[in-house]
Amino acid sequence: MRIKNLLQSLGPGLLFAGAAVGVSHLVYSTRAGANYGFGLLWLVLVANLFKYPFFEFGPRYAAATGESLLKGYQRLGNWVLVLFVFITLGTMFTVQAAVTIVTASLAAHLFGGFDLMVWVGILLTTCSALLLVGRYNLLDHLMKFIIITLTIVTLITVFIAFSNVQTAIDWTQQFPMEGVGLTFVIAFMGWMPAPMDLSVWHSLWALEKQKNTASDFNLKKSLFDFNVGYIGTTILAFFFVALGALVMYNSGTEFSPKGAVFAKQLIDLYISNLGNGAGLFVGMAAFITMFSTTITCLDALPRSMARAHSLLANKASTFNLETTKEANLRIDEILDSISNKEGSKEQQIIETPRKYYLGWLFVLVLGSLVILNLFLTNMASFLIVATTLSFLTAPFFAIANYILVMRYLPKAEQPSTGIKALSWVGIVYLFVFCGIYIWNLL
Repeated sequence: MRIKNLLQSLGPGLLFAGAAVGVSHLVYSTRAGANYGFGLLWLVLVANLFKYPFFEFGPRYAAATGESLLKGYQRLGNWVLVLFVFITLGTMFTVQAAVTIVTASLAAHLFGGFDLMVWVGILLTTCSALLLVGRYNLLDHLMKFIIITLTIVTLITVFIAFSNVQTAIDWTQQFPMEGVGLTFVIAFMGWMPAPMDLSVWHSLWALEKQKNTASDFNLKKSLFDFNVGYIGTTILAFFFVALGALVMYNSGTEFSPKGAVFAKQLIDLYISNLGNGAGLFVGMAAFITMFSTTITCLDALPRSMARAHSLLANKASTFNLETTKEANLRIDEILDSISNKEGSKEQQIIETPRKYYLGWLFVLVLGSLVILNLFLTNMASFLIVATTLSFLTAPFFAIANYILVMRYLPKAEQPSTGIKALSWVGIVYLFVFCGIYIWNLL
């Protein structure tokens, strides 16, 4: 019963894990192990440690104020929210296309029958239909099964891989800081553990969890939920690096840039340790994991753009669904007291986010299809573009999130002194690596 209650109390944190444990883990972590052995473990630790505060600020701000980070950005000035919209427009299609093409590649390898772009269309159509029918509750329940399944399978596989090692493991850390090596490091950090705008998604999911749960999803529970998901994704990243290092490093085999070939190589990593009998099971686990990332991104990107669209469209209104926490507690009374007459301003504000959501969902699907038609021939190069864009935009989210929690949260609900210090180190880390990358491009 305690385990059941624990699982029921979790939600946005596992959605975070579902979005994170995708390209960054299945693709980049295994590739890091295959190319550098255990030499990039430092990078997994640094990326997860220094990004931690800025992801944590999403659920912290939502639980403490009753509003999303997007409303917070608007409080800093409409220009901040507009900047978020432009950044998201610059990355959303590549993000969605990247996770979808990896999922489609796995589907093509496992099930066959269709061309890769046909699988892309099937996946985007299926995920869109599920979101329109099930919405948040579907994601909440689906993710618990997916993350637990993947974790168990990966733990078993890595344990077997370690037990089969015949030679001493080289733990020497490597620091590739130029050329192809630096490009890979920046791309790896871009999505390790996830793109930084996932902090915005998390704040929106936290509000949905609060709305859909009978218990009080307060600050303490929200942060516990986040930490479970975040620590879990960090541990899994180490496991995927180990898997690539133990099976492919110095083997003479390199991951292919072609999606279908890469999918086969990825599944073969598991099969070589667990045996052919586990091939279908492991392949399905990998596919379900990427499917979860695809559907999670397909929900979160339109959700965040719809909310930003709604806030900007109604910025002059004195009535807004995302007001202060106290105002949210009175909202039902307000709605009960107003006229249900069609066309009332309050009712329009309630309905427009759903209308905007559908519009942005369509735009995202269409844009992703266009992007994939342009970059389909080389999945590796396309993923590098998507992840690098995410890393170069990370400083914006880091600074904006830090200012929000320090300016608008009461002292009792602000992060600890240690987290504040880690935030400053994290901001320096993001700017330094962005600077190094830009310098090498010149």
